[in-house]
Amino acid sequence: MILAIDPGPERSAYVFWDNGTIYESGWESNHTVRARLHFYALNKNRIAIEMIASYGMAVGASVFNTCVEIGRMVEVAKSHGVDAELIFRKDVKLHVCGSPRAKDANIRQALMDTYGPVGTKKQPGPLYGVKSHVWAALAVAVTAEAAIVAGPSR
Repeated sequence: MILAIDPGPERSAYVFWDNGTIYESGWESNHTVRARLHFYALNKNRIAIEMIASYGMAVGASVFNTCVEIGRMVEVAKSHGVDAELIFRKDVKLHVCGSPRAKDANIRQALMDTYGPVGTKKQPGPLYGVKSHVWAALAVAVTAEAAIVAGPSR
């Protein structure tokens, strides 16, 4: 099982994923996500976190705050003897869509093409409940499952 996280400066999306099945997902405060991470790392599950990459562009405070949050999440995993797998967005795009130019909409569509529709409340599909930032966390989970990682945290 993999806990995959799309980190943000204040809130992060997460997906608890195993072999094509979502067991839990959400978009919550970083404090709550770290508490979930504590629980899943305690049970020695794999942890995958999307990693920030520099492309030479100027960035704002939110990017730096996200980097701090990634470090805090890595530290929680490490405290339980689990190395968080850091996954770059370009690797997610290449794995899920086969192109480094893929956009969020392309990733969303590729995930639905592979795993099935979202569905409705009356007839939920395999991806029912996935929305907003959770799509990015799901893409990280799928990429981690394929073992395409930037490397374990050190």
